[in-house]
Amino acid sequence: MDKYNIHSDFEPYAKTTLPLNPLLLPILNKLIARSVNKFNSPEGVNVTKEVIAGYKDGTVELTIIEPDGIPKNAPCLIYIHGGAFVLKAAPSHIHWACEYALKAPCKVIFVDYRLAPKYAFPFGVEDCYAAFEWVCNHADALDIDKSRIAIGGDSAGGALAAAVTLMARDREAPPICFQMLLYPVTDARQTTESIKEFTDTPLWNSKLNKKMWELYLKNGVAAGKREYASPMEATSLKGLPNAYVEITEFDCLRDEGIHYAEALQKNGVEVEVYYTKGTIHGYDIAEKSEIVQESVTRRIEALRRAFK
Repeated sequence: MDKYNIHSDFEPYAKTTLPLNPLLLPILNKLIARSVNKFNSPEGVNVTKEVIAGYKDGTVELTIIEPDGIPKNAPCLIYIHGGAFVLKAAPSHIHWACEYALKAPCKVIFVDYRLAPKYAFPFGVEDCYAAFEWVCNHADALDIDKSRIAIGGDSAGGALAAAVTLMARDREAPPICFQMLLYPVTDARQTTESIKEFTDTPLWNSKLNKKMWELYLKNGVAAGKREYASPMEATSLKGLPNAYVEITEFDCLRDEGIHYAEALQKNGVEVEVYYTKGTIHGYDIAEKSEIVQESVTRRIEALRRAFK
């Protein structure tokens, strides 16, 4: 930790990294699912499940999180969790999704997309697009305002969220009103200075990042546009929704998040960039940290502005 001057709030994760061994992933995902099943939703939140059609005749489970008493025609955040495209949502993902629902306030549609390496690109991103399309088509039944549908995600979920905005534009779907990208994956080329620098940081580093792309793109990109995997490689970012982009300091993905925010701005997209200090990738797992609480407050403020 001292090598990078990482804040003491994240000391418990100093020796933690995510195992990306394909043989271990099914076991790890069962353990993660078990911990999520033990998660108790906070007071004032209703949680329901919906199973929808996904890519190539598959199915996708959605978790619908809504605060008590939210008015009809409510705004909606479609949230896509991180986990290197291969890991299920963690309890902290659900925890923060509930916070967004309560304090934005809005309905949150949490997407349980299918995972690599079994379901490599484009399964995950097409599942997420199917969730967006389903929300649009069922907006009336969900009491959601179709003009106030935002999308967000962290890490690999940020890549998926950004890709869905590109797909929605290209496929002439109803416009997404806002995108919230938290320490996002954006660039499969992996050539930035932070990729070169952060080879041994806690939780995530460039060695793991390389393995992630190998698993996610194991079948190549013939079945989908490369930019839907790697949004930084898009030929144009014009016509995309306004964005909030959160950057973590000691993170191999730091620079590609910054570069994506800058590219959006150059294409006429209004972007708020929040650069966190002393932080590591996935730092909001430390739910009680004041640094994390400040970041979550900023995310909620950004959502509230977008929904107005």
